[in-house]
Amino acid sequence: MHSTPPTSIEPPDDKAVIELISPDRLNPYLTACAGDSTAALALYRWNSDLAAAFFEPLGHLEIMLRNALDARLVARQQRRGRTTEWYIDRQVPLSGKARGDIAQAQERAGRGGAATPPRGKVIAELSFGFWRFLLARQYKTNLWPDLAGAFPYAPNRALTTVEDPVKRLHKFRNRIAHHEGIWHLALEARRDDIQTVLGFIAPAAATWVADASRIDDVLARRP
Repeated sequence: MHSTPPTSIEPPDDKAVIELISPDRLNPYLTACAGDSTAALALYRWNSDLAAAFFEPLGHLEIMLRNALDARLVARQQRRGRTTEWYIDRQVPLSGKARGDIAQAQERAGRGGAATPPRGKVIAELSFGFWRFLLARQYKTNLWPDLAGAFPYAPNRALTTVEDPVKRLHKFRNRIAHHEGIWHLALEARRDDIQTVLGFIAPAAATWVADASRIDDVLARRP
């Protein structure tokens, strides 16, 4: 009885992989690696590891940020004696773009057939961009005095203290979401922005996220 010889595993065909990823997408990596395709693919894979490592704490940040801001808007309504949800109340000074985002969130939240979508689903359907732009300068005199309370551990109540790192993180998150390269960016600074904003909200939250973060481990494995 003859035994079947073990199947040998061929090394990956760099050319085939590059064609499937696309030469245009890999060109920055090839340039950084002086045209070495194997090194470029290793850098590309490391970039993917980085994106995954960052996406987890960014997800925690997004959820905690939106809940903190939502709580302040709820408190604002209560203080003003308003019984309507803040995202429905036309007296809340939101931009037309924000109103459009809310309408889309309500539509998505109501796809299960509910006549009135649960508020929790509506809040969850609002994007990171929606919350980021609630911290824009256009709301400095009307909403920010209330929203500032979402960041009790910030060193001051200046809008830019919170807006600047959130703005950077929003842009960074969008790069990751669109599978764009981040390997060449100021990664330690973005890691610190995540911790800074969480620390403004609650130091315990910043510690909890940092304890499980894989960012430093992945940074140390740069090819």
